[in-house]
Amino acid sequence: MSHRADFPLLARNPVLHYLDSAATSQKPAVVLDAMREFYETSNANPHRGAYELSVAATDRYDGARSTIARFLGIGDPECLVFTRGTTESINLVASSWGRPNVFPDDEIVVTALEHHANFVPWQQLAIERSAKLRICETTEDGRLDLDCLRSLLTRRTKILAFNHVSNALGTINPVRDIVSMARELSDAVIVCDGAQSAPHFRVRYDDLGVDFYAFSGHKMCGPMGIGGLVGRRSLFDAMVPYQTGGDMIEFVHDDTTTWNVLPNKFEAGTPNAAGAVGLAAAAQYLDGIGMDEVLRHERELVSSADARLREIEGVRIYGPPPAERSGVVSFTLGDVHPHDLATILDGDGVCIRAGNHCAQPLMRRLDVSATARASYYVYNDSSDTDALVEGVLKAREVFGHAAV
Repeated sequence: MSHRADFPLLARNPVLHYLDSAATSQKPAVVLDAMREFYETSNANPHRGAYELSVAATDRYDGARSTIARFLGIGDPECLVFTRGTTESINLVASSWGRPNVFPDDEIVVTALEHHANFVPWQQLAIERSAKLRICETTEDGRLDLDCLRSLLTRRTKILAFNHVSNALGTINPVRDIVSMARELSDAVIVCDGAQSAPHFRVRYDDLGVDFYAFSGHKMCGPMGIGGLVGRRSLFDAMVPYQTGGDMIEFVHDDTTTWNVLPNKFEAGTPNAAGAVGLAAAAQYLDGIGMDEVLRHERELVSSADARLREIEGVRIYGPPPAERSGVVSFTLGDVHPHDLATILDGDGVCIRAGNHCAQPLMRRLDVSATARASYYVYNDSSDTDALVEGVLKAREVFGHAAV
């Protein structure tokens, strides 16, 4: 069942077929209302004032953290640090844990499935620290090559970074198997990019076994500019903040400064309190639907779209079978550039993403410069797939032999 009516932008545009949720999701009215209500009734700087309004803002901010922690299966909410999103979260780990702990000839292992946000920070850290960057390859059908990963992990591996779900292909990685392998073969700190998993199925951080898990609010019905980093308390306690100022400070002496406790230690400056409140409302909204239902709904739509697109001559779909993907269908149409395909579709109100999806290392391995990507969420239904298929057929007619 589609929840389109809950989303004001889509409700006001009945002929719009939004299939770019892997880039950012639309926002339900309950999220927009929660943020507006915070600004209208509780707007003050959390943790800064003893007056009643500031206390109310602090309660809303801290309450949002607890709600989101429950949604992600985090037993200790203080180990959830609010950031601007997955990119900042990963950079925080690279800076605050990586720089002090990675040395020349150490090794950092990443995968060829990564978004640039979980590739470039480690690449640059390796360059800065004269460490070695190792890249785990993929199989022909877009899965992570676990044999390759096993061959890369050694006692020299300081960091293993991988995504829970590929943004470009929708591949769902076997986190527990990867963690088990890493614990057996290395002492690496394990960093998981959860930007594409938290929105689409139930995540229980405490059961995953990873050391750090990063996510973004705007991909899970929440606002832009808010997300989080979940980590082990022992690691956080040993890390030095990479930003200073505001409530992350305990005492400032003339020659030294001491840091506040978690999570404040890593939340420099004025917090995005309204964003946190909006993200908490998004978590409650998704909980109301049920994450098992979210996944079931997406799988049904992706399976249908996959099958129907495969019937079109010239279409090639990338990634594992639909039953092993999130809500993503990544494809090409003959020699038609995905940007041209997306333009044709846009003319009929179909919004897809075209390009390298911030995954250039993966595109090179697929031997394509770009793909077209349709990504589904709770507000999509079969009419969106109808419009997508009709648009691809139209593009095939427009571009003729190039589409074969």
